[in-house]
Amino acid sequence: MQAGKPILYSYFRSSCSWRVRIALALKSIDYETIPINLIKDGGQQFSEEFQKLNPMKQVPALKIDGTIIGQSLAIIEYLEETRPTPRLLPQDPKKRAHVRMISDLIASGIQPLQNLSVLKEVGQENQLTWAQEAINFGFNALEQILQTTAGKYCVGNEVQGGSHSLPYHQPHQQVAASLGGLPSVSPLPAAGYTP
Repeated sequence: MQAGKPILYSYFRSSCSWRVRIALALKSIDYETIPINLIKDGGQQFSEEFQKLNPMKQVPALKIDGTIIGQSLAIIEYLEETRPTPRLLPQDPKKRAHVRMISDLIASGIQPLQNLSVLKEVGQENQLTWAQEAINFGFNALEQILQTTAGKYCVGNEVQGGSHSLPYHQPHQQVAASLGGLPSVSPLPAAGYTP
């Protein structure tokens, strides 16, 4: 199945890329990184070359096993299905559903609202207020879920998928703590991963 070393097209500040780097690290998969700077030259993700890899013009994209996969959660699911150990998803179907729910909440409900392309549309004068409102709304929802699912990690005490969605959360951890009323969000580690 393996067709050379996987190549991750990534940006160092991209939380979506962090998710994939964490999954690759947890599964001990050796890979090469090709940086795609989202700011330099108007955004290298808009180049014709990169658009051939990912028509959505977003990072990450992973070239692996003779195919290219975009979207962090799809990449992580592929890694889990093709390289099942160590496990990123719990064996229990209810816990797996909780992990997917938390991952989707972060990847679809909080994080995209802070993407450069979205913030550009909001306008410079409204960006900070608008982004803070979106973060607060998402963290409040996440807090309610984590009150019933969290242990050491998002779902129980084993590293799993929801925890590698948290890199988005780590830069905002102090903000979450300062909001008060978010005791489950604030202390969670992002799978113990440091980039």
